[in-house]
Amino acid sequence: MNKGLVFIVSGPSGSGKDTILAKLFAKCPEIKFSISSITRGMRENEKEGEKYNFISRGKFEQMIKDDELLEYNEYVGNYYGTPKKPVISATEKGDDIIIEVDVNGAHSIRNKLTDAVSIFIMPPSFAELKNRLSGRGTETAEIIEKRLSSALDEIKRATEYDYVVVNDDLDIAVDDIIKIIKSNHLKLKSQKHIIDEVLEKC
Repeated sequence: MNKGLVFIVSGPSGSGKDTILAKLFAKCPEIKFSISSITRGMRENEKEGEKYNFISRGKFEQMIKDDELLEYNEYVGNYYGTPKKPVISATEKGDDIIIEVDVNGAHSIRNKLTDAVSIFIMPPSFAELKNRLSGRGTETAEIIEKRLSSALDEIKRATEYDYVVVNDDLDIAVDDIIKIIKSNHLKLKSQKHIIDEVLEKC
């Protein structure tokens, strides 16, 4: 049986990565999603185990000590991180799994899982990125400018990734990611066991 593959997906605010992933999982429900562990309280629209597992700060710090995280970060007093065990368990069962994470988290994961495939979601242009962020109508001009500045910092690091998917058309972007997943399963490292099996029976 082939091992599953780990796919890291990153992208700045306004790139549409959450919308892309929602549609991707709807089309390919067999692909697993890595659920992050987090120490902040649950918000009204959130559910335990959907995108996050909500745990205590003490438990999270124990996970750090026991090297149970692929990456983690502390933001405004709360920890966020990617547990290692569910990711490894999924791939050993032959399942592909997607980890949605920022550029710093992606860097940490690539250092620990060298076979992980990284995908960066790009907006089609800076103007479109600005339109998407301001079009939400829920944030002040100052916050939008901060998000744009942060987005540009992340985009500068897109060259660290294996693939770049431009989200100009949602359906095309989703199909591009599906193609990336399929193509990586056709690489030699994923198919070598078939070659070996055939040669053994010669």
